Amino acid sequence: MEGCTLPDDIVELARRVVAENSAAGRSIALAESCTGGLVAAALTEIPGSSAVLDRGFVTYSNESKMQSLGVASDIIETFGAVSIACVWAMAKGALEQSNADVAVAISGVAGPDGGTAQKPVGTVVFARAIRDAEGEPEGELKHFDAKDRGAIRREATRCALELLLP
Repeated sequence: MEGCTLPDDIVELARRVVAENSAAGRSIALAESCTGGLVAAALTEIPGSSAVLDRGFVTYSNESKMQSLGVASDIIETFGAVSIACVWAMAKGALEQSNADVAVAISGVAGPDGGTAQKPVGTVVFARAIRDAEGEPEGELKHFDAKDRGAIRREATRCALELLLP
């Protein structure tokens, strides 16, 4: 796309997310940590995205996850910010703090520092919560073998966009 700062495949995926959610009458909220707003940026590249994107939260610090999204401190203390439990809470919080029908949350270790043996650089967790759905949100842990921070963030953005397809 002319004048776009994101890779073409991400923009094309964002175009599908906007079109398909618009057709389904669904609105979206995002809770982003390691992607730093890239998912929202991808969606807002698309004309008509205002019909779909309700809001996005960039909750990079643990404090912001607790303050903006209501993530309990014991979740972060017990499981860490890069955990299925944390992104579940982030996704549920994004729904509670928005008018959206679906929320996706992302948290991860983009590197080059911050990795551990249990959560190496490239570890990213995702959750999708749907308003009024029964049970826990859907969660997924992925390991991206990308060599640099930008590549890990782009891979995480692609995965989050795929989770937003109806």
